[in-house]
This record gives sequence, C-alpha cells and structure tokens, in this order.
Amino acid sequence: MPVVLTVDARSGVPIYQQIVEQVKRSTALGVLQAGEQLPTVKQLALDLTINPNTVARAYRDLERDGVIETAPGRGSFVKGDGAAASTKLAARDVARRAMESAVREAKAMGLSRADVRTVTDTVLDRWFPEE
Repeated sequence: MPVVLTVDARSGVPIYQQIVEQVKRSTALGVLQAGEQLPTVKQLALDLTINPNTVARAYRDLERDGVIETAPGRGSFVKGDGAAASTKLAARDVARRAMESAVREAKAMGLSRADVRTVTDTVLDRWFPEE
C-alpha cells in the first residue's frame, strides 16, 4: 500500500515538519514497516504540489533522527536495523509534540503551571493507573 501524506499550508506548522511528523507517526503506529520504501523526493513533491527542497529537508531530518535511510540511486526506506528503537523514538516525538500543543493551549487559556500539572497528573492516573 502506498504511503499517503498530506500537508496543510495554512496550519502554521512548516510543511517539512508536517512530513516529518507524519512519517514518524506512521512508523510509530506500524503503518510504515521497516524496509518499506518512501516516495522519491520528486514524486512526493509532485503529489503534494510543494517544492522538492521541502521534501528533501524532511527526508534529511528523518535520516538524521534515524527513522529512514537513503541509498543513492535506490531511494529512501524506513530504517530496518534498530527499527524498534526508531519506532519508540518516533512515538516519543509524536507524544511530545501532542503534549506541547496541549500545554501551549492550556497556557493560552490562562492556566497556571500548577493547574497544568494537576490536569496532567489526572490524565496520567487515568491512563497509567498501575504506575
């Protein structure tokens, strides 16, 4: 099944970062498997109607983060060796970004640090009752 990525130019999140986050999320959720090939830079740029340099930057960041590897002339693939580690890192990165968004929203609504900590502890207790 081909990888389906989308971007929203009006979201306020840089497009390259949207691509990075989607690939990391897909890796963390197992939608993208170790060894699976990603679209070429040119093909993804055409599919998303964006500049190829934007896709190239996203792929460079993904490679730097150990999520993908690129073989010249062959393409970019989800990293096979250490896939479990990169999956865990990808999951942590996705969770961190979601939490940053939630904390940013709480702060914008006027909640104090103590209020956010209380809400966070309540949510953690609900989802991780045994720990």
